Amino acid sequence: MDQCTKFYVAGQWIEPHGQAVRDIINPATEQAIGAVRMGDADDVNRAVSAAKAAFVTYSKSTRAERIALLEAILAVYQRRYAEMVKAISSEMGAPMWLAEQAQAAMGQGHIAATLEALRTLSFEEQRGTTVVRREPIGVCALITPWNWPINQVACKVIPALAAGCTMVLKPSEEAPLSAALFAEMLHEAGVPPGVFNLVHGDGPTVGSALSSHPDVDMVSFTGSTRAGVEAAKNAAPTVKRVAQELGGKSPNILLDDADFAAVVPVGIQYSMVNSGQSCNAPTRMLVPSSRQDEAAAIGSATVAAMKVGDPAQADSIIGPVVNEAQYNRIQRLIQAGIDEGATLVCGGTGRPAGLETGFYVKPTIFSNVRNDMTIAREEIFGPVLCIIPYGTDDEAISIANDTPYGLSSYVSGKDAARVQHVVESLRAGMVHVNGAGVDLNAPFGGYKQSGNGREWGEFGLQDFLEVKAVMNPAA
Repeated sequence: MDQCTKFYVAGQWIEPHGQAVRDIINPATEQAIGAVRMGDADDVNRAVSAAKAAFVTYSKSTRAERIALLEAILAVYQRRYAEMVKAISSEMGAPMWLAEQAQAAMGQGHIAATLEALRTLSFEEQRGTTVVRREPIGVCALITPWNWPINQVACKVIPALAAGCTMVLKPSEEAPLSAALFAEMLHEAGVPPGVFNLVHGDGPTVGSALSSHPDVDMVSFTGSTRAGVEAAKNAAPTVKRVAQELGGKSPNILLDDADFAAVVPVGIQYSMVNSGQSCNAPTRMLVPSSRQDEAAAIGSATVAAMKVGDPAQADSIIGPVVNEAQYNRIQRLIQAGIDEGATLVCGGTGRPAGLETGFYVKPTIFSNVRNDMTIAREEIFGPVLCIIPYGTDDEAISIANDTPYGLSSYVSGKDAARVQHVVESLRAGMVHVNGAGVDLNAPFGGYKQSGNGREWGEFGLQDFLEVKAVMNPAA
């Protein structure tokens, strides 16, 4: 059993004020593997107070001191890497290969990318007689989800540390183990007391108390658009900076000259990996009407080769979704696709054969999907792909942009001019061209209801900095 029943405040593991306790459920077994204590407003006040006190000195730390600190954190993370892999897999069901090669790897990658940005970013520049300074914004509330737990923790905590900020982290109560382990790593690496604080709890209690707290200067939130709206409302009366990375319904446009045998399997893998629980997953595959059946056939064959099963088994490609509520929601949405007349290519409702225990979902593909169908509008957050037919390139662009979201997008084709036209027309914060993966030094974030602000690398570091103009008299 893994216990998250103490909070990390002012450099110590302390007894929380909040009394409620919640089981930590392994989604592969549906069994409790530990417990997490749920904090309250008193716990938030204590953590924010510690962060506010620590900001006085930590904000004056030098670039060299913060570089040394991040290097120490990286060394500890690398040494305890296997522990992080195990924690992530057990708390949210990621197959071990995914937890090792992607989930835990992203945490390490963000530390390295932020280190490089910290070494090169200019914190002060001369513009005529004026000096423009970049200074730490202050006390930061960091609120993170469960789907890529250490990725989203690291890409907030590490740039906040690099900027000279202090912080209170509230990780998802669904996936608290990796965050608690990360707190141990930060302590071991020598993060000064009060600079980093950890309070467990839910959004309506701890999240609201953090985002509305008068001594918090910035809220960095990753999660659903609905919850992000509430965080922004709570922050508004005190006019905090609010950075949000929210939902997505990313289009994947396959132009008619694309090599479908190559690009369709990649699109399927990107949409199904992590059991489809990725905000930037390309869950709407837009294909020329004349090639829809071809795409569906390739997609069905690709899914058939993906084993759904126990995360501990080496050949399992897709594990369970995070919990029963998420499983039930996905089932309702798959049924909605059937009821609204989309063609079920493969998958469907219910668990895969032989998996009666665990929150496993059949990898599902629909074709003949219209963009006004529920499955094309809502973020399903499961291994469900919609194939949407189109006529012209401009019609594909119109369908792709016809969504309240704008996080990521994908386009494949051989004609560079046509691909560029699509790239320039898409209303999204990121575009992946011809199967390109993520870049930890590129800005991560979206347009429209997918949020505001940017994370990762230099852009993530800059989000934690205020700009001060120091105007001097002319010579």
